[in-house]
Amino acid sequence: MNPEEIIRKAKRVIEEEARELSKLSERLDHSFVRAVELILNCEGKVITTGVGKSGHIAQKVASTLSSTGTPSHYLHPSEALHGDLGVVEGKDVVLAFSKSGESAEVLALLPYIKLLGTKLISVTNNPNSTLAKHSDVHIFLGVSKEACPLNLAPTTSTTLALVLGDALAMVLLELRGFTEKDFALRHPAGALGRKLKLVKELCHTGEEVPIVKEADSMKEVIVEITSKGFGAVAVVNEEGRLVGIITDGDLRRFINRGGDLNNSLARDAMTTNPKTARMEELAAEALRRMEDHKITVLIVVDEEKRPIGIIHMHDILRAGVIY
Repeated sequence: MNPEEIIRKAKRVIEEEARELSKLSERLDHSFVRAVELILNCEGKVITTGVGKSGHIAQKVASTLSSTGTPSHYLHPSEALHGDLGVVEGKDVVLAFSKSGESAEVLALLPYIKLLGTKLISVTNNPNSTLAKHSDVHIFLGVSKEACPLNLAPTTSTTLALVLGDALAMVLLELRGFTEKDFALRHPAGALGRKLKLVKELCHTGEEVPIVKEADSMKEVIVEITSKGFGAVAVVNEEGRLVGIITDGDLRRFINRGGDLNNSLARDAMTTNPKTARMEELAAEALRRMEDHKITVLIVVDEEKRPIGIIHMHDILRAGVIY
């Protein structure tokens, strides 16, 4: 088989699945809305289930839901009948995937789901199936043909089910007001976890924070900058609120313009309205701010604009944070 023929066959699969996805988008109706409402109002967790390829989709959907603010757990239907059904509670919502809607393992769970009073959402390609008829909400995939040339292997149907699960998760994410910070709390490891570290995890606090008052002498400023080792010092007013910053660069510029270190105060050399950071913001955001303004340090302030920490670009880069 020549390379062009291989590419042609691959494109056929991709294009067929893309067409079916477009149809699914147009076909979404009130059943999707009801599914979202059921999950959004759920006081428990979402239990996804399915067997075979549908089971793999159910596992991925559970993972996506959990990482985006909707607690979820995958339940293998066969294992459920041997004790794992105990994870399901009446306040939960079961989200079942089955192309035919007649998977024996999934149907075997129906009596127990009904007994518990658990709401059931099903995703199938057969609106007249047993699973669909016994569901509180049924979402119809509407796949006319699998991308498999034999029309046997689950291909288009699993793609549509996966995308539908993503759509549910992302709509719920937006409705819950889920933020990057929330996402960071659920992804503490690996490159993603490093990217989503918060300023409070990397900054220096307490006595490490270099602070002087605006009426302090320049001698006191130099001692504070030197002793704390950040190349900068926060300048506060009598109420302890940040009014400026003095960096090594500010000192050099002050001297170059004829400033008298022996007879000047901190307010004479400081840069007013300095760029700051907040404890709860992403370290990646702080890094971007530093690079945008060509600075290497940020004073971390509270809601009253009082200095409570300091973070250096090296602290962020050392942690492997990127943006």
